[in-house]
Amino acid sequence: MPPPPGEISVANPVQQAVQPFETLTGNTVAFASVDLVARVEGFLTSINYVDGALVKKGDLLFQIEQTMYKAKVKEGEAQLDGAKAQLVNAEAEFTRQETLLRQNVSAQNTFDQAKAKRDSARANVENAEGNLIIAQTNLGYTTVTAPFDGVVTKHLISVGELVGASTATKLATIVQLDPIYVDFNMSEQDVLRIRENLANRRLTVEELSKVPLSIGLMNEEGFPHEGNLNYVSPEIDANTGTILVRGLFKNPNRDLLPGFFTRIKVPLGLGPQQVLLIPNRIIAEDQAGKYVLAVNKDDVVEQKRITTGQLLVGGIRVVEKGLTTDDRVVLSTTGKAIPGAKVVPKQTTIEIPAADKAGTAPAPTAPSAPAAPKK
Repeated sequence: MPPPPGEISVANPVQQAVQPFETLTGNTVAFASVDLVARVEGFLTSINYVDGALVKKGDLLFQIEQTMYKAKVKEGEAQLDGAKAQLVNAEAEFTRQETLLRQNVSAQNTFDQAKAKRDSARANVENAEGNLIIAQTNLGYTTVTAPFDGVVTKHLISVGELVGASTATKLATIVQLDPIYVDFNMSEQDVLRIRENLANRRLTVEELSKVPLSIGLMNEEGFPHEGNLNYVSPEIDANTGTILVRGLFKNPNRDLLPGFFTRIKVPLGLGPQQVLLIPNRIIAEDQAGKYVLAVNKDDVVEQKRITTGQLLVGGIRVVEKGLTTDDRVVLSTTGKAIPGAKVVPKQTTIEIPAADKAGTAPAPTAPSAPAAPKK
């Protein structure tokens, strides 16, 4: 006498709206990074910041001795004053000779000489003005200030050292961390889906900032940092078949530093889409592909080939093809569920974690962080 059919748990796939997305990896990149250099020669007289400090745009960072450059400015001002005085005399003489020439009292040659002296005096004024601008500019170069809000690296030159003697001397580097970029690579197919997304929303490529992104670090769960798409390269890397993509993220607390390895959640499609969800643990795979066990209308176990999509938080998998909401998939992992076996199905339900309802992805095991991109 054959044994009675075994009892196994079954459930219908859950239909739910999920935002399609892809999880990629990338690196954080400074929004701006500038080398601070000495553009004039002189001894460094002061360093006006603490290494690694956050500074504001315009803050004084380094001071180079100014004595010689202030003297050059005074010399330039004096030369300009002298040139202007000579111009006043030359213009007065030109006006007088012009009047006398009209009265036939002065000779043409005398008038021409007065005109030449006036023109020369004008040129001398312009030359003196140019020299003064150069002197003032060089004096300005003796103070090295922050070009933007950011963090300054350790100083590379000490007070008392000669800088700018032959070439521009690097003093330090300032890095802008808020906002911050994240660079990553996407497949051509996914980039085309994003472009289709923009087109369907009647947005242009210039409006990439409307595509949201979120990222997570190696030690973080989920994707707590939110930002937007900022740039898509106009060309494909022939070696990898991928396209460089860049996101822009606010970073007010400087939690993100350049060179960090990140996981990026990139939405695909036009928004949440109705999909079928099942536990990832019940999916099996053989040489023919992925499948699940299901119980048919005759309560007999059978294989159903499926095509899967993204993996959500809580071990829930999206099923793209192969199942309907009427199918009864086997949740039991016991030996009772054998294709062709008669069973007694016990109907239950599949619990979907709250996070999955928003289409949140799990934090995959991150590989070793690659080196930060070179600037």
